[in-house]
Amino acid sequence: MKTLLLTNEYPPHIYGGAGVHVEYLSRSLAKLMAVEVRCFGAQDETQPNLRVQGSALDSSPWQSPAHLRSIFGALARNLEFNTRGIDADLVHLHTWYAHWAGILAKLNYGLPLVLTVHSLEPLRPWKREQLQGGYDFTCWLEKTAIEMADAVIAVSKETRDDILRLFAVDPARVHVIYNGIDPQEYQPRPDPAVLQAHGINPAQPFVMFLGRITRQKGIIHLIRAIEHLDPGFQMVLCAGAADTPEIAAEMQQALQAAQAKRPGIIWIEQMLGNADKIALYSQAALFVCPSIYEPFGIINLEAMACETAVVASAVGGIKEVVRHAETGLLVPLAQQEQSPFEPLDPAAFARDLAAAINELMADPARRQAMAKAGRQRCIEHFSWDSIARQTQQLYQQLCS
Repeated sequence: MKTLLLTNEYPPHIYGGAGVHVEYLSRSLAKLMAVEVRCFGAQDETQPNLRVQGSALDSSPWQSPAHLRSIFGALARNLEFNTRGIDADLVHLHTWYAHWAGILAKLNYGLPLVLTVHSLEPLRPWKREQLQGGYDFTCWLEKTAIEMADAVIAVSKETRDDILRLFAVDPARVHVIYNGIDPQEYQPRPDPAVLQAHGINPAQPFVMFLGRITRQKGIIHLIRAIEHLDPGFQMVLCAGAADTPEIAAEMQQALQAAQAKRPGIIWIEQMLGNADKIALYSQAALFVCPSIYEPFGIINLEAMACETAVVASAVGGIKEVVRHAETGLLVPLAQQEQSPFEPLDPAAFARDLAAAINELMADPARRQAMAKAGRQRCIEHFSWDSIARQTQQLYQQLCS
């Protein structure tokens, strides 16, 4: 049996959790079966049981608006994915960027279609800021692909509930298979040189955030929480790849206001490689994830595997990853009924985030116990090899 994974992100072009998922899933599946990956870029890689081919794109002659180019670029690559010919037994999609390719493959090649839901467009309304009318298209495309897929994989139980609530899908076709972690790669690896390279004082503890500058990740709420933090520790924000110039400017303005009131706020704007990420996770006193929407939250697994306690918002799949009072603290997020993707009281949420951070930063022994428990939880429940076996079993059911 051979599977074809279709995706936007694949190394070296990764900017989110979906790309991390495809990278590690493809490697682990290749231990069990033949795997081909078609992705966006110029990748060309051959390993035992694993073939990776990127699809490049020249959009320079295009006259379409800039905010629509990512959509039309995805469609162009999706068409190329199919015109190369497909010899796999089934097709497995990751994010809306690849959904059109899966629809074409199912209808034209008659192949079973598997789709992993990493996030859902109806639950990300802020994407309209980035795509404008293109957001309506991505919502339609996602709905069409999900409802015609032979199997839908949800990365958490709460994501499965969202799928069944939002789409006309037979519950028997929706399966929960979690994201994972490689605990051999993600383990405590302190490196003081990495701190020095990014201007972090090794003599003072620091709280770490890592994520894109987007409404979803809640970074603005975290920055607003900084004024409520106790003194004596640094705040390191690993934040880049802003969705829009507007949110980038909002981030810059909020950060400048926070820096005027508190020293030791460090902004690392570039996307970090795995070695630097692991070194920062390993040396952070605490990791914070203030997301307002998070189907799974793989960054929490990464921090936990590196033996770092976590403070995170109690939303989505995070509640299935972080054990409250055992591997970290979960901060409730009361959300508006009319606008369910913003806190009911943003100022209160910022204060609650700060209170949870202060509570653990004042108790190193408790943080250390949570850190040990977090790594153990990663090893026991979130192995990529186990996730690959579950995925292969689903493939076998479809192909039989």
